[in-house]
Amino acid sequence: MIQAKHLFSLLSCSLIVSAVSFTGYIKSAYGISLNNTLSISGESTDLYPYSGNSANVNRLGYFSDLYYDRFNNVYYALSDRGPGGGKISYNTRVQKFSLDVNPNTGTIGNFQVLETILFTKDGQKFNGLNPTLLNGNAGTLGLSFDPEGFTVAPNGHFYVSDEYGPSVYEFKPDGSFLRAFTIPENLIPKEANGKLNYVDGRPTITNGRQDNRGFEGLTLSSDGSKLYAMLQDSLVNEGSSDGSPDGRRSRNLRLVEFDTATGKSTAQYIYQLESLADINSRIPGTKDDFGANSQGRNIGISSITALNDKEFLVLERDNRGFGVDAVNGLVADSTATPPPVATKRVYKIDLTNVTNVSTISLANTNTLPTGVNPVSKSLFLDIAATLSPDNPGDWTKIAEKMEGLAIGPRLNDGSYALLIGTDNDFSVTQDDNSTTQFDICTNANGTSYSKRPIDSGCPNGQKLIPGFLYSFKVSSAELGKFVPPQKVPEATTTTGLMLLGFSGLWLRRRSHT
Repeated sequence: MIQAKHLFSLLSCSLIVSAVSFTGYIKSAYGISLNNTLSISGESTDLYPYSGNSANVNRLGYFSDLYYDRFNNVYYALSDRGPGGGKISYNTRVQKFSLDVNPNTGTIGNFQVLETILFTKDGQKFNGLNPTLLNGNAGTLGLSFDPEGFTVAPNGHFYVSDEYGPSVYEFKPDGSFLRAFTIPENLIPKEANGKLNYVDGRPTITNGRQDNRGFEGLTLSSDGSKLYAMLQDSLVNEGSSDGSPDGRRSRNLRLVEFDTATGKSTAQYIYQLESLADINSRIPGTKDDFGANSQGRNIGISSITALNDKEFLVLERDNRGFGVDAVNGLVADSTATPPPVATKRVYKIDLTNVTNVSTISLANTNTLPTGVNPVSKSLFLDIAATLSPDNPGDWTKIAEKMEGLAIGPRLNDGSYALLIGTDNDFSVTQDDNSTTQFDICTNANGTSYSKRPIDSGCPNGQKLIPGFLYSFKVSSAELGKFVPPQKVPEATTTTGLMLLGFSGLWLRRRSHT
């Protein structure tokens, strides 16, 4: 049975970490405090003007990415293409929200949605449907949009990256489209004959990003001049198996640097995922080991945030833990045991002396050519070992899709609140090659679970899987040189969906911390 009670008990947990725990699981070298975990009900809705609660219309789906505007003391949470896996119409959006952060402890609470902002272009809404279903052509991107990375420019505009293209777009604060950045040719998914294909995977696609593995992370330099977009995994052709290209077997993914003035790419760098051998070494026995074709597919990055011009934090994770897939599997087989979590980590990376690989191909190889320097990286935080120190592999205590990462407010003692958010997939699953959707429900103490027709409601005593927002207290020594972004001005106008008064929520301007 699902021991969801472990997850709910995290709501008031505070844990100091400073040393080595389990074999292979290493905590922070300086000491990071887990302040608390905020559970956001899966039944929560955003501010879309709809009278009911529908997964495909107004149910919250957090956190595909997370951003903190420290000057206006508000936050942004990005939803992805919606609960249909690209097969159900969904108007893509970002949520502006407020959050109380205790200035002494970093403990978080009082999550309040302030504004729901839809992404639009020329009056038409961007949609989570894949290009084939939305446009009738796998090679026409159009308004198909799977937003995964989010950051705010000094002028208040939004930069958003997506997985379908991969794409990087600039929007006004009201969500209206301004421009698209120019994507390097080697990242664009194509068939062997050069035909664009934004939908299918290998072996149909032979070049460019893997399907559903586009720009997962996005961040901006402190002065706003450079934008960094990060692929979730390696390119489909940059890896090898038995002499054939296979990106699933490579640990080398690309971090792309853009000039925000021109919208063009200025460099590409290699980020290397943790080695498969090291990841598997943390898993008891061998039956649950990741296979050789999992390195660049089931393990990848989820988010990136800038510390300064050269250093960044990167969230790297596997696809295991408490979430829709694990619960759905138990509904099908209550005797099954989901595999243990192997990696949920934050790394600090450095671009000093890194090689620009814009003109270097890694096609059909799993290794870097001599003289090519990837970004240097060091472990910043082992999340699994922090959340579950007695058993870091315990999937019941660790949420599966940790996707949002943000440096929050500075606290009174000079430390910072570090926020990590999970994506609960709207608590929806669907059958393969089908548009039939189901809600996934579980009770608070993990003694029951069920799969229900979508929007039909959970059984008595059960609820939809929540989203989680973790708050960590990070010392200044641990964070190092952090250069906050330039001031983000207040938007002068907005046509988003404003909260005027709903269930005790209200708009308010709070002082910056």
